[in-house]
Amino acid sequence: MNTASDRPHEPCHSTPRPLDAAPSVSPEQARREQDLVDRVVASFDNTGSPRLRQLMQALVQHLHTYVREVRLTEQEWSTAVGFLTECGHITDDRRQEFVLLSDVLGVSMQTIAVNNEAIGDATASTVFGPFFVDGSPRIETGGDLTFGAKGQPCRVQGTVRDLTGRPVPGARLEVWEADEDGLYDVQYRDERVAARAHLFTGDDGRYSFWGLTPTPYPIPHDGPVGRLLEAAGRSPIRASHLHFMVSAPGLRTLVTHIFVDGCDYLDRDSVFGVEDSLVKDFVQHSAQEPPPDGHDLAGRSWASVDFDIVLAPAE
Repeated sequence: MNTASDRPHEPCHSTPRPLDAAPSVSPEQARREQDLVDRVVASFDNTGSPRLRQLMQALVQHLHTYVREVRLTEQEWSTAVGFLTECGHITDDRRQEFVLLSDVLGVSMQTIAVNNEAIGDATASTVFGPFFVDGSPRIETGGDLTFGAKGQPCRVQGTVRDLTGRPVPGARLEVWEADEDGLYDVQYRDERVAARAHLFTGDDGRYSFWGLTPTPYPIPHDGPVGRLLEAAGRSPIRASHLHFMVSAPGLRTLVTHIFVDGCDYLDRDSVFGVEDSLVKDFVQHSAQEPPPDGHDLAGRSWASVDFDIVLAPAE
């Protein structure tokens, strides 16, 4: 029978071997492998930053454990290096393939979970995504952030409070979303700024604005991450959502979405970003029903959603 070292390379589409069924190795082979791990870990012993030392030594141990557990072939490692190289080549100031990779592996969401511990009724955090842009235009309460982006108008309103229930005046809300074609403004090449803005809560902690009713859309899947999803039989589609980043002095900055109740992709969001508490009822209204603030809808139907936000205290 072939050993792990002399078996032919298996094609990438072959059925994976269960991890607990990895072939055993001789005591001498195991000693040599462990000796290498120990030497690489020790090479970081003199790292000046204790935190960097911890990060690098743990990374080395986990990476080597993975290589040894799956008996990684040289061809597979070369393929992985090529994949990461492609991620770098396709990344530019408008597209971040490494963020996409982190997202589809669930690493982004896990990092968020680790760094945003659940506290009381604080609103859940979720993935940041690759399409936030600094310097968004400011709108006033009740303003329109669409700036001509295509989609059904949607009135969004709510109150920002702290854990004690007190309203938070002057909280800054950054809001951004895709248009009905599933594209963010930065994915167009005409330098438009649309479907993104920031605003502030009033003295009573309330906010409201006009945006678009979110629709499902695919993450960019014309690159290496898209090919990975295709090979894995996974969809690139994100559940319908609207991005928020909310900040206020003395309180933990919140990065979150709200999702459309009834969306077909809630249970298979490509970046694992859906939290049950963030799924909201987007109420549909006919064109004949006037909005509460007299906003000009040009004879279109519209939607509305309430989203009350609770901020945790800053650490």
